[in-house]
Amino acid sequence: MKVTGLGVLVIGLLPRVAVAARNSLKSMRTGLQPGNKTRLVIETANRPSYTLSYPENKLIVSIANTAANASVKPTLAGGGLIKSITQAQVGDRLQITAHLTRSINTIPKGQIMILEPNGDTDYRLVLDFAAGAPITVSSGHSTSETAAPAQKRIIVIDAGHGGKDPGCIGKGGTKEKTVVLSVAKKLKAKLDAAGFKTYLTRSTDVYLKLAERAQIAERRKADLFLSLHANANPSRAMKGFSIYTLSEKASDEEARKLAEAENAADKIDVAGFTNFEKEIRVALSALQQHAVAEMSEEYATGCTKSLRNANITQQPGPGVRHAPFAVLRSTVPGALLELGHLSNAAEEKLLATDAHQNKLVAAIVKSVRAYNFDV
Repeated sequence: MKVTGLGVLVIGLLPRVAVAARNSLKSMRTGLQPGNKTRLVIETANRPSYTLSYPENKLIVSIANTAANASVKPTLAGGGLIKSITQAQVGDRLQITAHLTRSINTIPKGQIMILEPNGDTDYRLVLDFAAGAPITVSSGHSTSETAAPAQKRIIVIDAGHGGKDPGCIGKGGTKEKTVVLSVAKKLKAKLDAAGFKTYLTRSTDVYLKLAERAQIAERRKADLFLSLHANANPSRAMKGFSIYTLSEKASDEEARKLAEAENAADKIDVAGFTNFEKEIRVALSALQQHAVAEMSEEYATGCTKSLRNANITQQPGPGVRHAPFAVLRSTVPGALLELGHLSNAAEEKLLATDAHQNKLVAAIVKSVRAYNFDV
């Protein structure tokens, strides 16, 4: 990857923004990159909301709320994997099909970028890829193309506290560590059944440092990290759930730390990261951290809505709160869910019941299913 200006480079973890106005296709072109990689650039008037699929000898880019434009002819570079590009309208989506000389595998996040408008160019979706083993495709797809089955999204569930750290304890003796572990196990079972690949940071009553929990999510290459907790408040009358994401201030601080970390290249997932000057490494790190913060905010907002729709009491105040929780200092989008107040006698009893735990789990599963992982 060649960096020509900090203002135009946005890594593949950039926040997803719903496209309200009808999008339009501006241009399509291909090029060659170091390492025998082919580059596909799709330019659109607005930020694209897209999905990718990988049938044999094809790459399909489906862009939401976008019209096909027959006047746009692709510019093809010789020697790459793309031999031709076609476009078709499928409902309200523009389906762009790159016909390949050989099949490719899933394109890693670090090889997908959305570049901001710059000068005479609009938004550009940039995909870099090389030949790889073809993916087995499913049959019966509703369009003329046969798409690869959706990949299993990885969710890491963190049951807060544990072992020597009980967390908060209700007046009736209910321990936070026990409640959240019970909910975490129920949530894992439901998410697994829903088709996700789910991991727990702890499955028993053990103590883990905060940094270890975030590291587990990064090692698992998680798409979403959920840290479960129960709250306490000096006011015994206070009750209800609350959801937190990492504050912007903490995000900026972590960007600087991340740029200098020993495993920064792996975390940032940008080719040649360690060869960039320090200012560029920090800028890339900051872009990623801000992107993760916005993606986390998107999930947290949806989760708040899902819990409210399930008639679960929300703590008075904003739907999504922000704080520099160490457990959220990660390159993985995530949120910390305070499931309720153990300091409230009625809510303490409620949180200890299977019925209420199942109600919480069902709402969280709905929020995960509704979350847009693709863009």
